[in-house]
Amino acid sequence: MTWNMPPETSDSATSALAAAAPTLKLDSLLDYVVAGGVFMWPIGLCSVVALMYIVERWLRLRPGRLGTERFGREVVSAVKAGGPAAGLAVCEKSPSSLGRILAIGLRNWTIPFAEREKAVEDAGVREVKDLSHNLKPLVIVSNLAPLLGLLGTVWGLTIAFLSIASNSGLGKPEQLANGIAQALITTIGGLVVAIPALVAFYWLKAKVERLARRAEAVYAAMCEALRASAAPAVVAVPEVARAN
Repeated sequence: MTWNMPPETSDSATSALAAAAPTLKLDSLLDYVVAGGVFMWPIGLCSVVALMYIVERWLRLRPGRLGTERFGREVVSAVKAGGPAAGLAVCEKSPSSLGRILAIGLRNWTIPFAEREKAVEDAGVREVKDLSHNLKPLVIVSNLAPLLGLLGTVWGLTIAFLSIASNSGLGKPEQLANGIAQALITTIGGLVVAIPALVAFYWLKAKVERLARRAEAVYAAMCEALRASAAPAVVAVPEVARAN
């Protein structure tokens, strides 16, 4: 024999249960941080570290400090007009990575080809390594933040299910729902920090790689201009002289 609760009684019981259920109020970012629990604090620290390095690398990797294509054309034009000394003067006026790389090639233009190429290659490697040095923390943050979020989620779910297992939340599914919501906030927090950090890493890394390609292209054009200016002029021999 089954007993069915009248619809009006069922509705009133549901309303009373909903009214008694604790709810999360997430009206601001601070509410989310508090609702996420203790694991939101290391995630927040990761966001501060990522922002700090993103700003620092963005300032360091500005076009003027890397060396633009326009600057490369100026160096090549100066070399064509005045030789290595003129090109070196243009490089020394620009405190850019491209200028320092090209200056090594111009200062060592008279040494053997293999030694000059090695000196320029070493200068390029040093510049790329220096520019990429502070990008590593962004990789660490992008890997660590989601793991902290996942740890917070597992911890929150464990607490939520323990409340059910201990009978304190038996018959109160809203407590389980609130616990799960609090747990998932840490996952959201971890992803919100990790995704921009990873995007910024690849964006900044691409700027360094573009500099390396630009340096190779400008150096090749500069060497071609220097070889052309150093080539001996070909004197035309009259037909009559060749016939004799």
